[in-house]
Amino acid sequence: MPNAPENTPLSSLYSSSLSLVTDLYQLTMSYGYWKQGLQDREAVFHLYFRRPPFGGGYAVCAGLAYAADWLNNLRFSAEDLTYLGSLRGSKGTPMFPQEFLDYLRELRFTCDVDAIAEGTVVFANEPLMRIKGPLLQAQLLETALLTLVNFQTLIATKAARIREAAGDDQVFEFGLRRAQGFDGGLGASRAAYLGGADGTSNMLAGQHFGIPVRGTHAHSWVMSFGQEEEAFEAYADAFPDDSVFLVDTYDTLEGVRRAISVARRMREKGHELGGIRLDSGDLAYLSREARALLNEAGFPKTRIVASNDLDENLIVSLKQQGARIDTWGIGTKLVTAYDQPALGGVYKLAALRRADDSGWEYTVKISEQLAKTSIPGILQVRRYETEKGQPRADMLYNSAEPLPEHLTIVDPVDPTRRRPIRSTQFRELLEPVFRGGELVATLPTLQQSRAHAQREVQSLDPSIRRFLNPHVYPVGLEESLNTFRTNLILEKRPQRPA
Repeated sequence: MPNAPENTPLSSLYSSSLSLVTDLYQLTMSYGYWKQGLQDREAVFHLYFRRPPFGGGYAVCAGLAYAADWLNNLRFSAEDLTYLGSLRGSKGTPMFPQEFLDYLRELRFTCDVDAIAEGTVVFANEPLMRIKGPLLQAQLLETALLTLVNFQTLIATKAARIREAAGDDQVFEFGLRRAQGFDGGLGASRAAYLGGADGTSNMLAGQHFGIPVRGTHAHSWVMSFGQEEEAFEAYADAFPDDSVFLVDTYDTLEGVRRAISVARRMREKGHELGGIRLDSGDLAYLSREARALLNEAGFPKTRIVASNDLDENLIVSLKQQGARIDTWGIGTKLVTAYDQPALGGVYKLAALRRADDSGWEYTVKISEQLAKTSIPGILQVRRYETEKGQPRADMLYNSAEPLPEHLTIVDPVDPTRRRPIRSTQFRELLEPVFRGGELVATLPTLQQSRAHAQREVQSLDPSIRRFLNPHVYPVGLEESLNTFRTNLILEKRPQRPA
């Protein structure tokens, strides 16, 4: 292995080539395919997750814009190839021969990619992306697509749950200081906004994505002045029309009274105090007392902002306790997806073109648990809806095979659960994004995806949106696909005598 420099400049970490955002085994498999002459065999992979996060009933699909940008710029640079050429196996010989590196140098992305639009509500086992193309290329995409889609889907879902808990209150993402690095913080801010947050404290996210930025001041501001009221006065002098005072540096309710004193002097000059922020203590009690003090002093429109390790469950609890909070600043537990740190999405091979080009050979990964057994075919997701657009059931079917006249869906983990399809109103969720490696979709703006997410979540029945023991939304395999899958499992599973 080459010796890495002890202090790699941060500016050099994210260069124009991100092709090595992958795992070594993707490249060793790619070399193996190339060595066996299988690199161009057509294959189909699906990216999906097995259960919704946070014990909830749904997820909000996100990350497609990042993924599309990565795919559109997939190239192996000279620096990438020099690094790969420096790798050595256990015998000290080059891991990858020069001929294979030359192949990677000329490699250009040519796959078809279909995906579910960002902001769409999705459920277990549904392909969020379907990749169809040369086996070597499709294999190389796995790690990057998973890291991009898994993380942003996770954060967007968390944000949607927080949005649900907060109702019509404002929600701001304040988590950059606790995020997993610069890239994690940036992706989290984007996904949180898509999922329903109203803004962020992350300036880079504001610059790159047009997300509204919000902020107050820290305890250090107050501690930098001799008196708390002096600190508020100075901040109001700097931001006379945009001041929110953090009032809990010393004594919270005394801090509220001092904020009111400054607010009166601001009003005399034609300005209004925007709000106060509570960052510690009993937020239910303190917010009620603060609201009473503000109202009594003639400041009923001054907002009360709360922070301090909040999440959807604590917001619900505080509301049940009668908290008088108008704006929620959510940091750590949003950007780190507390208390589920990963979505657990997977990327599975589902079909291979036969060597004689006579059709498809479908593949299945078998597990002792049916929930972890993959679904063969070239899948499409069809969502059946009411006339008002409310989702009723999702059907996974093999788009390469004709559908029967009468449709029944079968639960992929419990084949005894079946549901006939009577609805005639539906939409196909997987839509073309790339064809032959060329971007063919006009991707929506982040603001459009955010609006789509809010419509999608609100279209779900409240029983699916609830946090505790949500109703399981019906997602099933089309009956003939389920039968084929079962037979393929029986064919592939070893028959051991008792």
